[in-house]
Amino acid sequence: MNEWINKAAQVTPSSSQVAWQQLEFYSFIHFGINTFTDKEWGLGDENPALFNPTEFSAKQWVDVCKSADMKGLILTCKHHDGFCLWPSDYTEHSVKHSPWRGGNGDLVKEVAEACREGGIRFGVYLSPWDRHDRRYGSDEYNSYFKNQLRELLSRYGDVFCVWFDGACGEGPNGMKQVYDWEGYYEVIRELQPEAAISVCGPDVRWCGNEAGHTRESEWSVVPAHLQDIEKIQEKSQHVDDGEFSRLVRSQDENIGGRSAIQNAEKLVWYPAEVNTSIRPGWFYHEYEDDKVRSVEELLDIYYKSVGGNSTFLLNLPPDRRGLIHERDAETMAALGRSLSSTFRNNLAEGATVSASEALDDLHVAGRVIDGNSDSFWRPNEGTEKASLLLELREEKTFDTIVLQEHIKSGQRIEEFSIEYEQQGIWEPLCQYTVVGYKRICRFPVTTAKRIRLTIDQSRWFPTLSAFEVYLDKR
Repeated sequence: MNEWINKAAQVTPSSSQVAWQQLEFYSFIHFGINTFTDKEWGLGDENPALFNPTEFSAKQWVDVCKSADMKGLILTCKHHDGFCLWPSDYTEHSVKHSPWRGGNGDLVKEVAEACREGGIRFGVYLSPWDRHDRRYGSDEYNSYFKNQLRELLSRYGDVFCVWFDGACGEGPNGMKQVYDWEGYYEVIRELQPEAAISVCGPDVRWCGNEAGHTRESEWSVVPAHLQDIEKIQEKSQHVDDGEFSRLVRSQDENIGGRSAIQNAEKLVWYPAEVNTSIRPGWFYHEYEDDKVRSVEELLDIYYKSVGGNSTFLLNLPPDRRGLIHERDAETMAALGRSLSSTFRNNLAEGATVSASEALDDLHVAGRVIDGNSDSFWRPNEGTEKASLLLELREEKTFDTIVLQEHIKSGQRIEEFSIEYEQQGIWEPLCQYTVVGYKRICRFPVTTAKRIRLTIDQSRWFPTLSAFEVYLDKR
């Protein structure tokens, strides 16, 4: 057994990374002064009096998210223009100088409360770039930024994620800021220790583009140098001012394969998030009302991201009323109906499962169909190839199989194939590389009673906590 393979197999996620991964699908809400100026990037000189969402409803936002079975919402509390959606004690450039709620409103508070009442998680985005504040470009700005983090992380209850991009441009004084990333992280770990720090952070990795593309093999165990904040910051810059980038950047395919990790000094658990917008832009623009992504396009991204060992962060930009537009809301509801119709009925319930090998009575093959994500099948140490035979109660028609590793034990499966038995002959169904937290396998409609999973390559030994079978009934 290669020592470095053994080492890679034993890299595991933190509790906050596990909790974040289990959310799977959640929303980004880009809303602020840009919504009222029809811009993507504000200049920082906007008048707060422009901000007045007269029909604002945080509950409507949450209801739209829940209609698509999203489990969380991340709010742009401050974008690059520096305008704050809460009445910060450290700047006057905020909702307290807007006509909304008579200057007494706190949009962050209303959204956080709506999330709690609706049963979804709340997260915050705080832009490190500030085109309004004259402290930007100085050590004083870092103190200001940390003070704002403290406000957001101490006033509004539990936060599941703090989302940073690497935007770094000139401030109003023509200076650029040297960000105190480690200082920012210290504040987060102190006040919200279970929050995942995403993208420009050590917990969640950007997939490398804003177009919804994913890798064929998305590894959560990668070389530690991929956490290099300067490289992340450089890669996460937007391509244009005011235009949504569909370019694929930093899309190296083999970032966690054997050749990529063999000589790595250190390996870390650094899983991927796929982020994109339901519209071409990140903020609402009326001229994009006829450019909302279709359900089919969103499903394709969902299956490749959530079903490819990533999470899916989908932006839903509210309009000037303070509501998610009807077209976006209708699309999200239709997406939710489609996902529900597919994953409502697990055809593997009541099946029998056997394995080529099992470690002991606690890790038998039946663990993959018991519905408990904390129980799992595994073979003996050093067994890198193994197979599972799933026999349904009767012949069933299906086109989707969901597999999940026990990621608390690491990410191990490197290659696998699935076959079905037809008249005593095993026919190939599909072949993939990694599984990780979740792999959703899609293939032409098939009818069979016996399904065989063969793990052709893994690290040290594989694990599996779920083997589910579904039919898309759309």
